[in-house]
Amino acid sequence: MKVAGWALALAWLALGASTGALAQSYPQKPIRLVVTFPPGGSSDIVARAMQPHLEKRLGQPIVIDNRPGAGGVIGLDVVAKSMPDGYVIGIGAAGALVVNVSLREKMPFDPLTDFTPISGLAITPFILAAPLSFAPNSLGDVIALAKGQPGSISIGHGGNGTAMHLTAQLLNHMAGVNITLIPYRGSGPAAQDVLAGHVPLGITDIPSAISLIEAKRIKVFAVSSATRVTTLPDVPTFAESGLPGYESIGWFGFVAPAGTPADVVAKLNEAIVAALKDADVQEQIRKIGAEPMPYSPEEFQRFIRREVDKWAKVVAESGIKAQ
Repeated sequence: MKVAGWALALAWLALGASTGALAQSYPQKPIRLVVTFPPGGSSDIVARAMQPHLEKRLGQPIVIDNRPGAGGVIGLDVVAKSMPDGYVIGIGAAGALVVNVSLREKMPFDPLTDFTPISGLAITPFILAAPLSFAPNSLGDVIALAKGQPGSISIGHGGNGTAMHLTAQLLNHMAGVNITLIPYRGSGPAAQDVLAGHVPLGITDIPSAISLIEAKRIKVFAVSSATRVTTLPDVPTFAESGLPGYESIGWFGFVAPAGTPADVVAKLNEAIVAALKDADVQEQIRKIGAEPMPYSPEEFQRFIRREVDKWAKVVAESGIKAQ
């Protein structure tokens, strides 16, 4: 019995050593980074700014895989169902990771149990934009038009179940109007349709629209943060524009499938946080109106839980429903 016991103990020690060696040698092949929105959106822009820095620190190629649709749910579902070995990770947004917990009756994954948080990425407020040909010149003008002609105007947003969807719904609720909401497959396509005049209003993030704003090809009525942003200092907040108390912030973060080894998560977090603290990366992120969000895995997990509770309260109090 003693011999058998020692043999079993040695076997477990060997297995532990083998597992530790695998974690220490990670990564040994390219890492697929699933971006849950199309090229041109804020998460895609920031991911591509991070890409060369992560490759340098991890010593392997980072292959960006855009999987848009359903407000980021489709891409995150790919991550949730992948092997938990650190070779498939994803960038999830507030909508798919926290807002949908309150908006959708059924989800293909549980945002709180099917992922391992790695780190935050960036925080970005949203803007209310319009084509230059759109007559109103302020949020007050938009609200007056919507009240005078109920259902006559529409607003594009980044997809049902996204924080942009909730931002647009919150505008309807707090302004007491009925602007028709039109979902897109991400903030980039929504911004482009605003530019083309296919939709009179758009809720999009700053990174997706900053080049259009700087070129004065679209106009911006308000920003959804509690205070003005340094990138657009002349753009008032929704609160300043007649909707006191209005605030809605978007964010993105890195997640891995649940069960990913802690050592692998720690190595990914170390590389991501180092990249987010790089001066050049910070400059690129802030240039497009976002703010770096370097968190430890534990900090990011606590943040996600707080966000779930916050949005659940907003949805319950405002009566917002999924479309």
